[in-house]
Amino acid sequence: MEPSPEQSPHHAYPDHWEADVVLRDGGTARIRPITTDDAERLVSFYEQVSDESKYYRFFAPYPRLSDRDVHRFTHHDYVDRVGLAVTIGGEFIGTVRYDRIDDTGRPASAPADEAEVAFLVQDAHQGRGVASALLEHIAAVARERGIRRFAAEVLPANNKMIKVFRDGGYTQRRSFEDGSVHLTLDLEPTEKSLAVQRGREQRAEARSVQRLLAPGSVAVIGTGRTPGGVGRTVLRNLLAAGYTGRTYAVNRAFDEGLATLDGVPAHRSLGEIDEQVDLAVIAVPAHRVPEAVADCGEHGVQGLVVLSAGYAERGAEGRELQRELVRQARSYGMRIIGPNAFGIINTAETVRLNASLAPESPARGRIGLFTQSGAIGIALLSGLHRRGAGLSSFISAGNRADVSGNDFLQYSFEDPDTDVALLYLESLGNPRKFTRLARRTAAVKPVVVVKGARHSGTNPPGHAVPVSRIPDTTVSALMRQAGVIRVDTVTEMVDAGLLLAGQPLPAGPRVAILGNSESLGLLTYDACLAEGLRPRPPIDLTTAASPQDFRDALAEALADGTCDAVIVTAIPWVGENGEAETGDGQVLAEALTRAVAGGSAKPVAVVHVEIGGLAEALAAASSTAAPRPRTVTPAAPPRAATTTAGPPAARGAATAPAAPATPEAATAPEAATAPAAPATPEAATAPEAATSREATLRAGRIPAYPAAERAVRALAEAVKYAQWRRQAAVPGKIPEFLDDTIDEAGAAALIEAQLATAPDPRGRPLSHDEARALLGHYGIDVRPALPAPDPESAVAAAARLGYPVALKTTAPHLRHRADLGGVRLDVADEEALRRAYGELTDLLGKPAELLPVVQAMAPRGVDTVVRASIDAAAGAILSFGLAGAPSELLGDTAHRLVPATDRDAAELIRSIRAAPVLFGWRGSAPVDTAALEELLLRLSRLVDDHPEVVSVALEPVVVAPQGLTVLGASVRLAPPPARSDVGPRRLPNY
Repeated sequence: MEPSPEQSPHHAYPDHWEADVVLRDGGTARIRPITTDDAERLVSFYEQVSDESKYYRFFAPYPRLSDRDVHRFTHHDYVDRVGLAVTIGGEFIGTVRYDRIDDTGRPASAPADEAEVAFLVQDAHQGRGVASALLEHIAAVARERGIRRFAAEVLPANNKMIKVFRDGGYTQRRSFEDGSVHLTLDLEPTEKSLAVQRGREQRAEARSVQRLLAPGSVAVIGTGRTPGGVGRTVLRNLLAAGYTGRTYAVNRAFDEGLATLDGVPAHRSLGEIDEQVDLAVIAVPAHRVPEAVADCGEHGVQGLVVLSAGYAERGAEGRELQRELVRQARSYGMRIIGPNAFGIINTAETVRLNASLAPESPARGRIGLFTQSGAIGIALLSGLHRRGAGLSSFISAGNRADVSGNDFLQYSFEDPDTDVALLYLESLGNPRKFTRLARRTAAVKPVVVVKGARHSGTNPPGHAVPVSRIPDTTVSALMRQAGVIRVDTVTEMVDAGLLLAGQPLPAGPRVAILGNSESLGLLTYDACLAEGLRPRPPIDLTTAASPQDFRDALAEALADGTCDAVIVTAIPWVGENGEAETGDGQVLAEALTRAVAGGSAKPVAVVHVEIGGLAEALAAASSTAAPRPRTVTPAAPPRAATTTAGPPAARGAATAPAAPATPEAATAPEAATAPAAPATPEAATAPEAATSREATLRAGRIPAYPAAERAVRALAEAVKYAQWRRQAAVPGKIPEFLDDTIDEAGAAALIEAQLATAPDPRGRPLSHDEARALLGHYGIDVRPALPAPDPESAVAAAARLGYPVALKTTAPHLRHRADLGGVRLDVADEEALRRAYGELTDLLGKPAELLPVVQAMAPRGVDTVVRASIDAAAGAILSFGLAGAPSELLGDTAHRLVPATDRDAAELIRSIRAAPVLFGWRGSAPVDTAALEELLLRLSRLVDDHPEVVSVALEPVVVAPQGLTVLGASVRLAPPPARSDVGPRRLPNY
């Protein structure tokens, strides 16, 4: 909202302070600066505040605001005097104001860094988290304006306000003076204040999705008068699913005498409905949607599912319509699924909601599904239904202009009815937040993701979100770091989801294979090796094996301590008449189910070929659709495989081992089953309303697959996820010794000086000496390279450095290109140096073009490359690979998000395919990986401490058996990109 011309002209209206927020109950509100145009709104707001709240605000009866008060509270300079308001429907529901003061409490200007702060929230909206949200935003504004402390006077009886300050997580001091509580808050964010903020964000956003999925009443706006059409289809599906709430059909074209439609009340507008409507499904043409949204907002609807198309998928004009739709809905406190959505489903017995275009509601189950595509949503629902899998919830978000995959993760994290979250994503609006939420959720339940539009470099039509420029391989690596199970196809998503929802997590990669076909067993064995598993030789039960033989063999394998998982392969067995019998799937399914029920916390999967009814029988006997008994067990994790009390941990997970010394060690079997510590602070507070998971898992929810490769791939993903859970249970650390060898202030001063002299506001690259100086502040020593513009200079440089030396070009097109002859190594003396210099210039060009340098030789070792860069969407990324062809030609590079821990650094160098070269491949000497890990940690710390360092490349880094040498470094500085994952809570605006 722009101010009038009367607003103080020397401080522009700070529109970047405007924000949409989700309140504690899941509703939305808008926070914005108060302007001179808000006088009437302020007076109206104050009239609706109780006398008690007014007394708490002013410490005396204060029935009305004087004209002077109104002027004071609406005129701000946005520096020393700032007021923010929370609005719903354009009206104030809460305000906050700060006034800068000096040491004596009198009004002041900078450099005074303290301000007096006061809040007022309408009584009808107290308890919704309005004041808490205002505190976050006014604190951020104050820090921006150079204010470091807030002072507040609160009456002792005003417990609600005292609690707001106390629970904010800021460092504070309290005293009792002259009958009031004097509070002082240090505004510097703390680990506690950040945890409080993110905890509130999680609960609010989860609640906002829960309100959409579990409404007490639904109105379908745009219900057709005749069968067919989108609105009438949704109404039919609601009724067919047995929705437990109230349902209404709304269409302004209904005849006035029409009282019911398909047995539900019919109305021409929401205003005719006397009762509360919680959710509206809008199925009208796009040009009529604003009218429908306004009608919903005026009558207190809590959320919208907009099925209507014609928005951002149609281009720039539609994108603006979509933005206006979001602004309009949020102004009334409503969240939106869509537009261009397929709908939502909640199979909970107390809800039974199918507000979608899916003709058949899925069975009740333990899988939550989110998709950004209606077509993919249809395919996934169909595939899960065929496999006998049930769902807990389903959201098809269409253009996902508001509710996104991040919101779904917030909801899934605490949903007691969801054990596995499946997401089909085509865009990531806030990748930093996604990885943070995914890591927290994956610590307690699996998250499986398919990412569409991976290679297009653009977002799909309708997705108005920032485009990340990082390669898809990097995105995949970052997801893996966050514990996300990244698969390539929706078929693989279903395969993995079925196994994860119905089976315990494996304790290691050892796989037993048994079945009645030697050939199918060998195919399974080969597939296991290809996926990095450790299969035992297949057990051939022969084609004469009976269901009882299968049961006995499976029970024996489950009891065998040398395997962590079992794959059963089955083909039709041959009867006495020599013909294949394909109709005994039910018998085999019962035998396998009984064997699993015998008791072992190991996953079991079945690979079958043309056995009629086997998959259906397994689904019927052990479907994830079956409701599970659930008890409240505060210390037991939702997915635990043991009955030992403890925090959220992997099913059957071992205590996290130390970082493996070699790549091969990373696949060692894990035998322990002790519960582990929480992976994150948030994970420790994850909802614990979960089950007696052991009994239900051992009851035999066995997934069946028509091909060995599919079953093995799903199992391999479960193995990698279980290993991540074990390792994430004990978070990595940043070694304390780094603090003693890092000069953060010196680096900051150097960066500030370099940016101050940069001719380009977008930043500048540093020279070799400047880069050496900056990196030196963080204990990264770059070997000097002396310029050699002519042979005499080269000889002088070599004499200074000492022979042997290297002569190399630094021209951008020749840098690090030894294959083109731009590098001469082990130059032993002056004669050899002059000869090498002549050969170099004769072959490649003049010295002015080549920019040759002389450098002392480094000890022999493995050439590697270490990089760090900042992506505006994903954040700071640390990368590692071997120099030359492995990383440049084959793309064999590993990535981790910054800040990296000791565990991240150890995993980073072990996760490239060429890692064996570092560990003594083919009899070579192992290199000093500990020194390499330390270098990675130092570079991570540099870019984390100084976001102005937007790009660093250390190449080559020669890692020897003892120590390493950084031979080349390039650094670029620039003003840091704006971050969407820090600061006060706010909904994104695309």
